[in-house]
Amino acid sequence: MGRSRGGLTSKIHAVVDSNGLPARLALSAGEAHDVRLAGKLLSRLKPGSMLLSDRGYDADWMRELAMKKGAWANITPKSNRSDPICFSPYLYRARNQLERFFK
Repeated sequence: MGRSRGGLTSKIHAVVDSNGLPARLALSAGEAHDVRLAGKLLSRLKPGSMLLSDRGYDADWMRELAMKKGAWANITPKSNRSDPICFSPYLYRARNQLERFFK
């Protein structure tokens, strides 16, 4: 449990496959930034995979990690990003598999 504006909270982080089934799960304190567990969650990323993520995970090291693993990162770029990043809104729509996992 961690302290945030809402009191004591926690966050569930998930990696799901293309069918929306959980591949990896992790739990963190509510005040922890989402990216803190990303390296551990993505350690088993397979070549040819596509990493779909929201802008909370927009970091150069995340894109490099995906590239090292032979995967392609389609992460929504933050609005303050100075260098342009290749991003496909069309492919990003498949991210709803993760959203449906949490419902």
